[in-house]
Amino acid sequence: MSHPLQSVRNERGIALVMALLVMLVIGILSATLMMSLASESKMASYSQREAEALNNAEAGVAEACARIRNQDLLYSTANPREVGVIYNVVSGNVPVLGADSAGFATGQTAGQWLPYSTTARSPDALTLEFKTNAARTLVYRYDPTLSPPINTVSGYPIYKITATGTAPGGVKRKIVAEVMQKPYVVNIKGALTADKDIRFVGNAVVCGYDHKADAHDWDGENGRNGSPTSCVPHEQLTGHLPGSWNTGNIVNGGGAFQNGQPSANLYGQTGFYSGPWESMGLQQAEFWPFIGPRQTSAPNPPEGVFYLDNDGVKQNQSGDFAYHGASGEGLLYVDGDLRLNSTFTFRGILYVEGDLIMNGQAWILGAVIVKGKSEVRQNGGATILYSSEAIQQALARYGGQFVNLAWIESAN
Repeated sequence: MSHPLQSVRNERGIALVMALLVMLVIGILSATLMMSLASESKMASYSQREAEALNNAEAGVAEACARIRNQDLLYSTANPREVGVIYNVVSGNVPVLGADSAGFATGQTAGQWLPYSTTARSPDALTLEFKTNAARTLVYRYDPTLSPPINTVSGYPIYKITATGTAPGGVKRKIVAEVMQKPYVVNIKGALTADKDIRFVGNAVVCGYDHKADAHDWDGENGRNGSPTSCVPHEQLTGHLPGSWNTGNIVNGGGAFQNGQPSANLYGQTGFYSGPWESMGLQQAEFWPFIGPRQTSAPNPPEGVFYLDNDGVKQNQSGDFAYHGASGEGLLYVDGDLRLNSTFTFRGILYVEGDLIMNGQAWILGAVIVKGKSEVRQNGGATILYSSEAIQQALARYGGQFVNLAWIESAN
């Protein structure tokens, strides 16, 4: 029989052992928890840096799109092999590239550059190129009127943008995006469209053949075949319109020229636009936010999308605006009369709710639409050439958005 004191000692020993075991377990659990917290903290930090790198890559895609919109690079599809590279350098420090490549300085504010490109030639530099066939001889395009819409003949070019964003710790995220500018399905009836009679005076020229956007200022001013400024070399193969379309009569005086298909002039027509939105394939509710707030004075130069109105009452034809020599591009919507004095050149759409009075030399590539309050008079110093391409470029450049056709993200 054990002594009572011995029993107490045994119980104390067991309790001590149990306490030590509990402390050991707690220590192990604490160490495991600390390791887990450290691991989770590390993972969270890495995830945060990954997110930062991805945000930087997305910013690179945004700059590339902005440079396309501004026609700073790759706005001509003449060379499918062309590549544009944007470097994080100031102008003058751009690396020298090969024959089919062109380098550009970033458009970011100096000293605040996001790391989505490099300062020297590198696979991580922000790159823009056309989406092409395997041989890089044809540019893929997007034409919403075709099925399937992606083809190599007509429509908007598809661009391939490669942007690599970086973050502290050497973390990288790459985006390869295929984008195109949002198409506008315009509804133009003629090079000159009017809701009144049209009187052509002197040697005024209006040509409804569809011209490329690369036509030079004053091409066609002596008629379609007038040398040396004939507009024929800049004509597209298809897509032609009448020279003029109107709801009234046509009076042709002097040596004025009209050309187009299916005829030079279509008069006595019905269905003039109820508003400018119909000419651009937009809904009325879409048009007013697109055109922006009204301006009470004519901007010079008229480069952009402008709404001129003197009183804020839409389509009441009450304004009176004038240009005394200007050169512009885009969409000029005038709720009232517009007087073009001296020399005026424009690429895009000119839409006038009131009368268009041309007192000097004028050359317009795109389309002119006049609702009018009285007879529309095109004088001997005016040349109007229809160009769907010039219209599309103007709308895309100043009011367009980009559509993502493909978007691939990777860890580089």
